[in-house]
Amino acid sequence: MKIKEIRRKIISMILPITIENILQMTAGLISMAMIGRIDEISISAIGISNRIIQFIWALFKGIATGVTILVAQYFGAKNTEKLNKTILQGIISSILLSLLFFILVFFNSKALLLIFNPKPTLLSSANLYLKITSFSIPFIVLMLLTAGIFQGMGNAKTPMYVTFSMNILNIIFSYLLIFGKFRFPKLGLVGAGISYVTSYILASLLGLFLLIKKNKLFNFKPSFEANLIKRIYFLGTPSSFESISWQVAAIILTRLILSFGETALAAYQVGLQAESISYMPAIGFGVAATSFIGQAIGAKNIEDAKIYFKEILKGSILITSISTILLVFFPKQIMGLLTNSKNIIEIGALYLFIMGLVQVPQNMSMVFLGALRGAGFTQVTMLIALIGLWGIRIPGVILVSKYLKLGIIYIWIVMALDLLVRFILSIILYKSKDIYTKDDKDL
Repeated sequence: MKIKEIRRKIISMILPITIENILQMTAGLISMAMIGRIDEISISAIGISNRIIQFIWALFKGIATGVTILVAQYFGAKNTEKLNKTILQGIISSILLSLLFFILVFFNSKALLLIFNPKPTLLSSANLYLKITSFSIPFIVLMLLTAGIFQGMGNAKTPMYVTFSMNILNIIFSYLLIFGKFRFPKLGLVGAGISYVTSYILASLLGLFLLIKKNKLFNFKPSFEANLIKRIYFLGTPSSFESISWQVAAIILTRLILSFGETALAAYQVGLQAESISYMPAIGFGVAATSFIGQAIGAKNIEDAKIYFKEILKGSILITSISTILLVFFPKQIMGLLTNSKNIIEIGALYLFIMGLVQVPQNMSMVFLGALRGAGFTQVTMLIALIGLWGIRIPGVILVSKYLKLGIIYIWIVMALDLLVRFILSIILYKSKDIYTKDDKDL
């Protein structure tokens, strides 16, 4: 009965996260379709502006991870007082920090955008859009934190509902304000920015309301607890650095792949979308490992922690095996669903085939790393990411593209090698750390 209950809880975590990711991707496509009907400058303006916002998102995503870990452990230990203190300290400190980033971006938007060396027309549009969307920063942070807190308590449905409401609101407001429907002003790019900010404000406040209602936070007086804040940021900073490293690496990889031509870059972008059929459930398994193993460790229930890990790993292998078959044996057919360009299909199919071969180790490593995070070993997961990105992927892609002058397929091979190295390291470090033993003073 225990295993059946554990499996039910795992599924209840994974399904909402997967659905949430699918909804976000779908809403993103719909929003881009509307923005694409403004003009090309607007598309590019939103693209480079979002890069700035994504850097800030990456920073606070890590901090939210730190909150998730402590929430999971205190929730498992049934320590309500420390649980609610962690929630309050995490939210208050992060919101205050996010306000500093809002001020930084709003008053230095043009200087930040000059990093991309845009032409004057593009710079003007991007600057306007970034100034508007900078108002969303505190609310993006609030959404990240509330989602992380709910997931730490094993509740993935509430963040899914909140994200769904945000996406629906963004689509509705975008339609009304971009095109000026139903007597609303036709604002184009400005309308897109206002819609983005408004949807985040309303959805984040909804998430906060549900969190306060569930945890009765009104009964706790806000206070400053330096030691608790220090623990949150100690656990979260490595994850922040890991996420930011991904953002930097993505920019470098994009520029290197673009050296093979726009078709190669388009194939890579479409291939990433296709690969998400495997990656989206894998994210859920990683979050489940962090949350449930963190809860079990907090409750000092070593047996349950090990069962959770075993069942999550088995589920990940099972689901990934299905997506592996699709990517390895039907890559052209999958690419054909997303584009009708023969050249993009040919290059993208190679990407899917090679990535398909390493899907199982890639997604298994997510479970190992999720377990390590749940136990508080966030520095270890950061180390693995940095070795993969900056020790294998980036140097390897530079080597094959700039010096050896090899074909695009070798870039895909380097990426696969990176994932294999991370898989091996995640196993080694998981086995070398006694993650199922926590000192009493930590709780």
